Amino acid sequence: MRRLYALLCGLLVLPCSADSLRWGYGPADAMPYVGVEQQRLQRGLAHRLGLELALRLDLPVEFIETPNNRLETYLQQGRLHLICNANPEWVGEPQRYHWSPPLYEEEDVLLQHRDRPPLTSLQSLDGKVLGTSLGYVYSAPLMTAFADQRILRQDVRDLDTSLQMLDKQRLDAVIDMRRNLAYKLAQHPQLRLAFSPWVVQRYQVHCAYGPHLPVAAERLDALLLELRDQGRIAQWLEEALRSAADSPAAQAASAR
Repeated sequence: MRRLYALLCGLLVLPCSADSLRWGYGPADAMPYVGVEQQRLQRGLAHRLGLELALRLDLPVEFIETPNNRLETYLQQGRLHLICNANPEWVGEPQRYHWSPPLYEEEDVLLQHRDRPPLTSLQSLDGKVLGTSLGYVYSAPLMTAFADQRILRQDVRDLDTSLQMLDKQRLDAVIDMRRNLAYKLAQHPQLRLAFSPWVVQRYQVHCAYGPHLPVAAERLDALLLELRDQGRIAQWLEEALRSAADSPAAQAASAR
């Protein structure tokens, strides 16, 4: 599962409460979905959505950074109750989880250097180095191309590093969610990067619930559906995207 601090339940100093909603997010997750400051989730859609659900359920929420390769185990064990920004195609056994209604649509797209010819198809990536995130699952044709080494996959520790490498033309392109990339471009307008016209894959994004959810899955589904249909989720995403231009990085770049 794509998108999952040093405080892991049962491993370090602060154990997870038995009567809280334990919400997982990944170390590579980024704004507008996840905003970490001082080793705590403090901004982004996951934060807004988690706080809203906690209020409506009258249940505290704990945001827990979790390595992607431990996500499914932790959900099954109850160390995590749910993770959002997820899709059934990104997990090995989707039938083991309860999936919320789709919350919003996303798409995987490419960012490339402005001085390079546009990348318009899978074939246009043949022989090229594509910046990716460790453990992420992409479209089936792209994963096959990685396995066949027609496209060289370069896992990079975070999106900021990927974009710096791309700006220096040490990568041919970077793949990620469109909103993640748009947020970074707004933060760093000095980068000589642009979107490829090719949309690699479109998909619906859900929350996945583990079997130890402290409330009825149907109740959580209803609350999420209400927030989606009222336009609250879309509103929070737009607000988070607009905040990129006000970030210290964007202000510093504009002042140059």
